[in-house]
Amino acid sequence: MAHKKGQGSTTNGRDSNPQYRGLKLYAGEVATPGTIIVRQCGTPFQPGQGVRIGRDNTIYAVVNGVVSFQGRRIHVKPRVA
Repeated sequence: MAHKKGQGSTTNGRDSNPQYRGLKLYAGEVATPGTIIVRQCGTPFQPGQGVRIGRDNTIYAVVNGVVSFQGRRIHVKPRVA
């Protein structure tokens, strides 16, 4: 018989931090350079004019303008003053 209660182990007790994926700006909203438009896993959305795609498939604006969607493509069209 054991003199002390065993420590044991648990298979739970771990949890990863959330990724906060999804659309951050919608069509018609104003974007400035560096503004994240979409955080995504893979490439459901493709970059169009005025945007670039990051190493983790994040789509972000590179010009001042208005966000627009054309199917799966995301554009940032420069604002006309």
